[in-house]
Amino acid sequence: MRITTSFDYAATPEDVFTMLADPAFQAAKVEATHPLSHTESVTPKGEQTEIVTSRVISTDGFPDFAKSMIGPKLRVTETIVWSRGSADGSRTGTIHIAIGDAPVSMTGTLKLAPGGAGTRIDVDGDLKAKIPLLGGKVEKAAEGPILGAIDKEQEVGTAWLAG
Repeated sequence: MRITTSFDYAATPEDVFTMLADPAFQAAKVEATHPLSHTESVTPKGEQTEIVTSRVISTDGFPDFAKSMIGPKLRVTETIVWSRGSADGSRTGTIHIAIGDAPVSMTGTLKLAPGGAGTRIDVDGDLKAKIPLLGGKVEKAAEGPILGAIDKEQEVGTAWLAG
């Protein structure tokens, strides 16, 4: 299942990336999703920056068929690797979201560039559930929470940049 979305921040690409690379922002964005627990790290790696967030979430509200496969809670780990910024502050990145021990993940690309209200971030990913007969249902069930987390990141980021 293809997941594509874009959002804007009213700030320069440099300011947006500074925010994204701040562990305190990463903690705030994860906390806004009300996980049971979470960790985050930001690691410069040469020309790249790796951002890893991991959260344990309750499966309350998940469809019954999903809860029966994964239990009462689930670990979601998001790994983003951003490239070095170009002259205009643009960056490209990769995203990988692993959903527990289930054969469900999302892999895609990110683009941070001048645009929209100041900076536009484009997300383009493939959500895959490698579960015979139920893969499509699982992907559909996972789509909402993934898009919800992206919306929550934009909301927290907008407030963060506003001070």
